[in-house]
Amino acid sequence: MDFSTADTVFMQQALRLAEEGLNTTTPNPRVGCVLVKDGVVIGEGYHHRAGEPHAEVNALKSVIDRQQLAGATAYVTLEPCSHTGKTGPCADALVDAGIGRLVYAMEDPNPLVAGRGLDKLQRAGVVVDGPLLEEEALSLNLGFVKRMRTGLPLVRCKLAMSLDGRTAMRSGESKWITGPSARADVQKLRARSCAIITGVESVLLDDPLLTVRLPECERQPIRVIVDSQLRVDPSAEVFRQPGTTLVATCDAAKALNSELDTWPLPEKMGHVDLRELLLGLAEHYQCNEVLLETGAKLAGAFVAAGLVDELIVYVAAKLMGSDARPLLELPILTMGASLELTIKDVRAVGPDWRITAIPDPES
Repeated sequence: MDFSTADTVFMQQALRLAEEGLNTTTPNPRVGCVLVKDGVVIGEGYHHRAGEPHAEVNALKSVIDRQQLAGATAYVTLEPCSHTGKTGPCADALVDAGIGRLVYAMEDPNPLVAGRGLDKLQRAGVVVDGPLLEEEALSLNLGFVKRMRTGLPLVRCKLAMSLDGRTAMRSGESKWITGPSARADVQKLRARSCAIITGVESVLLDDPLLTVRLPECERQPIRVIVDSQLRVDPSAEVFRQPGTTLVATCDAAKALNSELDTWPLPEKMGHVDLRELLLGLAEHYQCNEVLLETGAKLAGAFVAAGLVDELIVYVAAKLMGSDARPLLELPILTMGASLELTIKDVRAVGPDWRITAIPDPES
């Protein structure tokens, strides 16, 4: 259908509101809602965090004169829910408020419930229009959508390299390839993630904290150390940090006697089955977005298994030489076997550059 300019403007406003919950709504989606009567915004809201009211309810609560809700239009970035969870159905709340029209950006991605909220509104006499700005709404919740549709979280692989494609010296030394601005940018990636995955080699070599250190941070992502043979040192700094640190291993015998919070997983070719790891993060921990921060070996294994959705590579204007370690351990013997990427974004981050690319599923 055709939408007016005003429809687009109000939905853009709802999308901006949804983004306010970028780091806090997990495992729920980021959703915004704007209420309009006679071309004037009378209320707005967004979903702050799981267990608290959804965007539609917060928007309804913000309306000063409740009589204005009769016949008003609600602009919502995601189909209003039709089921009762920790909060009541938003579709019912909109109907009870007397909303006359709903404009939605995208349907609920859960195939078991998609369309039910819209159907409930239509049966109650509400005019339902959409989708509007669907791609923009999808981009806010790529991880949630992927988990609902496939049972897997969205995986971002963060890498830092020199201009000649090196990530560490031969000794393993890697602090710091990039500058403070790039490292601050990584904090934002961590803050929006549900979990951070690293490898035991990275912990043994760098002893990282893997925490979000933003002043406004309200939560810490789950930290997962992939350690097939359970070699990690229990005194590592990562275990002293707030939040949960899990050690994923396929050595069940050692895991039984470990003082650490171990997570036994199936073995694949002598190592933790990475797909099973991701399936477990989605099913048991409801992870929508996972950030992979690790060395060349584990990062290469994730890429080779086709489990990485997005590569975020920070490039420093320095040369580290041919003896330094490569970006990924990804054995490719011919040009025809190379992995094609689509570059989505390139931008300066302080003196460094950040390249965002997605693997070509056909390659």
